[in-house]
Amino acid sequence: MAKRGRYPDVPTFDKLIIPTVLALKKLGGSGTIDEINKTVYEIENLSEDVLQIPQKEDGNISKVDYRLAWSRTYLKKSGFLENSSRGVWALLKPEINVKNISPEEIKKKVREQVIPNDLNNILLPKKIEEEVEDEVEETEKWKEQLLNVLYNISPAAFERLSQRILRESGFFQVEVTGKSGDGGIDGKGIVRINGFLSFHVIFQSKRYKGSVTPSQIRDFRGAMQGRADKGLFITTGNFTREALKEATRDGAPPIDLIDGELLCEKLKELKLGIATKTIESIEVNKDWFSNL
Repeated sequence: MAKRGRYPDVPTFDKLIIPTVLALKKLGGSGTIDEINKTVYEIENLSEDVLQIPQKEDGNISKVDYRLAWSRTYLKKSGFLENSSRGVWALLKPEINVKNISPEEIKKKVREQVIPNDLNNILLPKKIEEEVEDEVEETEKWKEQLLNVLYNISPAAFERLSQRILRESGFFQVEVTGKSGDGGIDGKGIVRINGFLSFHVIFQSKRYKGSVTPSQIRDFRGAMQGRADKGLFITTGNFTREALKEATRDGAPPIDLIDGELLCEKLKELKLGIATKTIESIEVNKDWFSNL
């Protein structure tokens, strides 16, 4: 289970339950994992150093994000949240008052679902950990596997993947132009809005672990000046909060950002290298037979 251990600055999953609900309320009652997590960071005022602590030494998910996954799972199991196949999480009752939510009661309720009260409580910690872990990994582990695959393809292959994503998303005249001395520009394309308005877009794709800094955003913006209407920065890593602010700074050409989390979701949505399997569920309708 999520413990403080040697990371006292990382909130435990139960301490993140209320902030998760507050984040969803702030987002209008629903949001993607990425939107929810980023809103919780703001609510909890988590430092960049805390956000960069990995769950595993060689893993891609941060300790904070992992514990947030536990928080969502507990909220779902206790009837506060639901999630769709498209990765959107929503409050079952958007008008809910957080004053009526008790993390301790939620933990108790979920644990009672897993192991009845009359069984040996010694079994409880391991059993609850296994069940919640399975559900968390169902939504998170495939992303870690996918990112590990992306880390091991060549830079040229990652540029071609970015090109394919843009084409599948409605861009046209998409070209990979990446070459040294081009300010980090890897390609360009055109996107048309509602069949009328067209925007020239320049993209950069960075295939690495770690965070993109505001200086990298500024360098990319400098390279795109006078060459495109918008910029798109794609990475398998993430963006620091300062990089996010720099991308949308007032008075500067806007740059849209796709981090590793969003990249995984986009590949899943477009079915590029991702296969979603549906398990068949069969039920026998006794009433049908009794009416013969």
